[in-house]
Amino acid sequence: MLIAHLPSGYILGKFARRRWRDEPGIVTAAMLGSVIPDIDMLYFHLIDFGRIHHHAYITHWPLFWAAIGSVSLSVGRLLGSLHLPLIAVLFAGAMLHMALDTVVSPLMWLAPFSHHPFEIVIVPARYGNWVLSFVLNWTFGLELVICIWALWLGWQRPPLPVDTPQKGT
Repeated sequence: MLIAHLPSGYILGKFARRRWRDEPGIVTAAMLGSVIPDIDMLYFHLIDFGRIHHHAYITHWPLFWAAIGSVSLSVGRLLGSLHLPLIAVLFAGAMLHMALDTVVSPLMWLAPFSHHPFEIVIVPARYGNWVLSFVLNWTFGLELVICIWALWLGWQRPPLPVDTPQKGT
C-alpha cells in the first residue's frame, strides 16, 4: 500500500461520522489511525537505515494495535470518557492499515507469538525500482479505487437542513 492509507482513513471516518454525528474529530481520528503505523518509517530511515523491513517493527504488528486499542477502550470506559468513539475509530484505522498492507506486503498477524508473514498477493520484482514494480502491478488499481472513492466522498455536498431557504423561493 503506497498511497491509499490516508484516503482509506477518510472513508472510514466518513462512515463513522454517520454513526457518531455529534462527535467532533471522528474523521480526523480515523485518518490519523490509518497512517500512524507508518510512524516507524522515521526509525526505518533515520536510525535503522533500511536494514530491517519496517513491517517487522512492533508498529506493524496487528496484535499490538488490537491490544493497545482494547486497553485504551477499557480504560476509557472505566474512567467514563466521552471520547470512546474517537478511541475506537483511531484503532479501527490502525487495523485498517494492517489489513490493507496485507494485500501486497507480508505482515506478521500473530507476532509476537509467531513471526510467520501473511500476504494475499505477491508483487514480483519485475523492475529495478521496487516502487515501479508496485505501481505497475494490477493491485495498484485497488489503491486508485480507494483514492477515487475518498475523493468522491469528499466532493459530495452534505444535504441542506430542512428549514434552509432555497434559492428562488
